[in-house]
This record gives sequence, C-alpha cells and structure tokens, in this order.
Amino acid sequence: MKIVAIIPAAGLGTRMAAPPKPGKKPGPSKQFTEIGGVPILILTLRKFAATEAVKEIYVALPKGEIEPFRIRVELESFAKRVQLLEGGENRQQSVANALAKVQADGEDIVLVHDAVRPFVDAEIIRSVIEAAQKHGAAIAGVPAVDTVKQVERTAEGAIVTSTIPRERVVQVQTPQGFRFALLQKAFEEAQADGFTGTDEASLVERAGHEVAVVMGSARNIKITTPADLELAEFYLAQEKR
Repeated sequence: MKIVAIIPAAGLGTRMAAPPKPGKKPGPSKQFTEIGGVPILILTLRKFAATEAVKEIYVALPKGEIEPFRIRVELESFAKRVQLLEGGENRQQSVANALAKVQADGEDIVLVHDAVRPFVDAEIIRSVIEAAQKHGAAIAGVPAVDTVKQVERTAEGAIVTSTIPRERVVQVQTPQGFRFALLQKAFEEAQADGFTGTDEASLVERAGHEVAVVMGSARNIKITTPADLELAEFYLAQEKR
C-alpha cells in the first residue's frame, strides 16, 4: 500500500499580508512567509517528509511560483519525493489537479494537508493514515471549546436560532486521509454536479461515505493572519530546543 500527500498551496493568502503601499509590490503569500528564516510551506513539507510511510508529496502552486519554489525545495534532502504542479483557482481545483497526477491503486491512501499548518506532528499523521485505512476516510479534529450558536443572517447582522451542543461539534484540522478510489470518485461527482465543498471530507460526505475523526492538536494551528505568526514563532522555538 502506498501513501501520498497533497499540499494545496496555490492560495493568495490575502488575510496574511497588509495592503501594499502605492508603487510597492505585495508581500509573499502566507505559505511563503518565513518563520525562523524558513518558508512556512517548507516547514510543512518537512513534517510529511519525516514520515517514512509517505512516499510522494504533491504540491499545488501558483504557476509563477513553481520554478522559484523548485529551487528552494532542491535544498532539502527530500526533494526527490516532491512533485510541484500548477494549482487551480480554489482549493478543490488544486487538489483535483494533484489527484490527476497521482498514480495509485484504489486502496492506497491520499492525505491532504493545509500548506500553512507546519506544526502537525507524526502522531496525528499516523492516526489519520490508520483511520483512513480502516474506515476509508478520516480527518483530524479537536473538540469545540466555545459555545456554538446557529444563526440566521439579517441585514443588520445575525439572530441566534439555536445552540448546538458542543459534544456534537469538532473543529476540523488537517491532514485529511482517504482511500484513493473513494476520494477520486467524490471529486468526479462534485465536478459533474458543479459542487464546491469547503474541504475534501465535505465531498466524501456528500458522496454518502462516513468520515472518521481522530484527535488533532491545539498546536496544529493554521497560520492565517499576522496574529498567528507570533504564536508560530513560539512553537518553532520550542521545536528547536
């Protein structure tokens, strides 16, 4: 059985960078922002490369970033395991582009992971792989801590319609893992119906397949805004101790 990882990294990350000043070029997309002198995307790739079971890593990038990033990847010992490809206009299209490149048997496992979650640990990756092997589909998640309300949007904001029991809610992380044939089928059905999901699991759920949940980690943060960078620097310093 083969395990491959797909890292969609074609997003612009507009929430990370401040608007450029007149006459100035915009800053790097969030996946190329450096912490500790290393691009976030490289830190993420290192985590999957450190998992021996992951034999191939596909990274979907903006077309103009492929060759510059290839130069950076070549500095890493795992460079031969990484394939760079052009991403799409959204996450779903980027993953679909990568799936089209994957050569795998139906029972092989495909992991999909956010480019800007560089603090995923080996235990989470291993747990998702094992659960995907057993159930066909699995995601990492953490129990909701805050009270969750369902609302109805109005012109003036929103009105609460109900309170959702926290024990029935998880905050979803990545990686998400699937049998190759199952994920491929879910993507084909979504494309045929013009459906765009928020993550890969939503496509698999829509196809009628159950998705297992394994325990994620509070450290497995998604670096999305400038405020996240300070915490990321702290976590990175802890890892280097």
